[in-house]
Amino acid sequence: QVQLVESGGGLVQAGGSLRLSCAASGRTFSFYTMGWFRQAPGKEREFVAAIRRSGGTTYYADSMKGRFTIFRDNAKNTVTLQMNSLKPEDTAVYYCAASRGSSYTRDYDYWGQGTQVTVSS
Repeated sequence: QVQLVESGGGLVQAGGSLRLSCAASGRTFSFYTMGWFRQAPGKEREFVAAIRRSGGTTYYADSMKGRFTIFRDNAKNTVTLQMNSLKPEDTAVYYCAASRGSSYTRDYDYWGQGTQVTVSS
Protein backbone atom coordinates (compact mmCIF):
# COMPACT_ATOMS: atom_id res chain seq x y z
CA GLN A 1 0.00 0.00 0.00
CA VAL A 2 1.23 3.45 -0.91
CA GLN A 3 -0.25 6.73 0.23
CA LEU A 4 0.45 9.82 -1.81
CA VAL A 5 0.12 13.45 -0.75
CA GLU A 6 0.58 16.30 -3.22
CA SER A 7 1.52 19.86 -2.39
CA GLY A 8 2.67 23.00 -4.11
CA GLY A 9 -0.35 24.01 -6.12
CA GLY A 10 -1.63 27.55 -6.25
CA LEU A 11 -2.35 30.57 -8.38
CA VAL A 12 0.24 31.85 -10.82
CA GLN A 13 0.27 34.23 -13.77
CA ALA A 14 0.79 32.99 -17.29
CA GLY A 15 4.48 32.52 -17.98
CA GLY A 16 5.21 31.77 -14.36
CA SER A 17 6.40 28.61 -12.64
CA LEU A 18 5.22 26.22 -9.98
CA ARG A 19 6.75 23.18 -8.37
CA LEU A 20 4.49 20.35 -7.31
CA SER A 21 5.68 17.77 -4.83
CA CYS A 22 4.33 14.36 -3.97
CA ALA A 23 5.32 12.60 -0.77
CA ALA A 24 4.83 8.84 -0.61
CA SER A 25 4.50 6.60 2.39
CA GLY A 26 5.94 3.13 2.57
CA ARG A 27 9.33 1.53 2.13
CA THR A 28 8.81 0.38 -1.46
CA PHE A 29 8.63 3.75 -3.19
CA SER A 30 11.52 2.86 -5.48
CA PHE A 31 9.54 -0.11 -6.84
CA TYR A 32 6.98 2.18 -8.51
CA THR A 33 6.85 4.16 -11.68
CA MET A 34 5.56 7.56 -10.60
CA GLY A 35 3.33 9.74 -12.71
CA TRP A 36 1.54 13.06 -12.75
CA PHE A 37 -1.89 13.52 -14.26
CA ARG A 38 -4.26 16.45 -14.41
CA GLN A 39 -7.95 17.07 -14.82
CA ALA A 40 -9.49 20.34 -15.85
CA PRO A 41 -13.15 21.16 -15.20
CA GLY A 42 -15.39 19.36 -17.66
CA LYS A 43 -12.52 17.40 -19.16
CA GLU A 44 -11.16 13.92 -18.78
CA ARG A 45 -8.07 13.24 -16.75
CA GLU A 46 -4.94 13.39 -18.87
CA PHE A 47 -1.40 12.15 -18.54
CA VAL A 48 1.27 14.75 -17.83
CA ALA A 49 4.57 13.03 -17.07
CA ALA A 50 6.08 9.88 -15.60
CA ILE A 51 9.39 8.65 -14.28
CA ARG A 52 10.73 5.13 -13.96
CA ARG A 53 11.74 3.49 -10.71
CA SER A 54 15.40 4.44 -10.86
CA GLY A 55 14.67 7.92 -12.12
CA GLY A 56 16.73 7.37 -15.22
CA THR A 57 13.87 7.43 -17.72
CA THR A 58 11.16 10.03 -18.04
CA TYR A 59 8.19 10.43 -20.35
CA TYR A 60 6.07 13.49 -21.10
CA ALA A 61 2.88 14.33 -22.85
CA ASP A 62 3.66 16.28 -25.99
CA SER A 63 2.18 19.55 -24.75
CA MET A 64 4.39 19.48 -21.64
CA LYS A 65 7.72 18.68 -23.29
CA GLY A 66 10.23 21.42 -22.73
CA ARG A 67 8.11 23.14 -20.10
CA PHE A 68 7.67 20.49 -17.41
CA THR A 69 10.31 18.37 -15.70
CA ILE A 70 9.68 15.35 -13.49
CA PHE A 71 12.26 14.02 -11.07
CA ARG A 72 12.31 11.84 -8.00
CA ASP A 73 14.29 11.27 -4.84
CA ASN A 74 13.98 7.65 -3.79
CA ALA A 75 15.79 8.32 -0.52
CA LYS A 76 13.14 10.86 0.45
CA ASN A 77 10.17 9.10 -1.18
CA THR A 78 9.28 12.14 -3.22
CA VAL A 79 8.48 12.93 -6.81
CA THR A 80 8.43 16.47 -8.11
CA LEU A 81 6.94 18.18 -11.13
CA GLN A 82 8.63 21.44 -12.07
CA MET A 83 6.31 23.45 -14.29
CA ASN A 84 7.64 26.43 -16.25
CA SER A 85 6.13 28.75 -18.83
CA LEU A 86 2.67 28.01 -17.53
CA LYS A 87 -0.34 28.74 -19.66
CA PRO A 88 -3.98 29.28 -18.71
CA GLU A 89 -4.78 25.92 -20.30
CA ASP A 90 -2.57 24.26 -17.70
CA THR A 91 -5.20 25.10 -15.09
CA ALA A 92 -6.36 21.83 -13.54
CA VAL A 93 -6.21 19.61 -10.50
CA TYR A 94 -2.91 17.76 -10.62
CA TYR A 95 -2.64 14.24 -9.28
CA CYS A 96 0.34 12.15 -8.31
CA ALA A 97 0.09 8.41 -8.97
CA ALA A 98 2.12 5.24 -8.48
CA SER A 99 2.24 2.24 -10.78
CA ARG A 100 3.64 -1.26 -10.44
CA GLY A 101 3.14 -1.86 -14.14
CA SER A 102 5.11 -1.11 -17.25
CA SER A 103 2.92 1.55 -18.83
CA TYR A 104 3.69 5.23 -18.40
CA THR A 105 0.21 6.50 -19.13
CA ARG A 106 -2.26 4.03 -17.62
CA ASP A 107 -2.91 1.32 -15.04
CA TYR A 108 -1.78 3.30 -12.04
CA ASP A 109 -2.48 1.64 -8.72
CA TYR A 110 -2.42 4.46 -6.19
CA TRP A 111 -3.50 8.10 -6.40
CA GLY A 112 -3.14 11.21 -4.33
CA GLN A 113 -5.95 13.59 -3.52
CA GLY A 114 -4.83 16.23 -5.99
CA THR A 115 -3.64 19.80 -5.82
CA GLN A 116 -5.17 22.74 -7.66
CA VAL A 117 -3.12 24.72 -10.14
CA THR A 118 -4.65 27.89 -11.54
CA VAL A 119 -2.91 29.94 -14.21
CA SER A 120 -4.30 33.41 -14.82
CA SER A 121 -3.98 35.21 -18.13
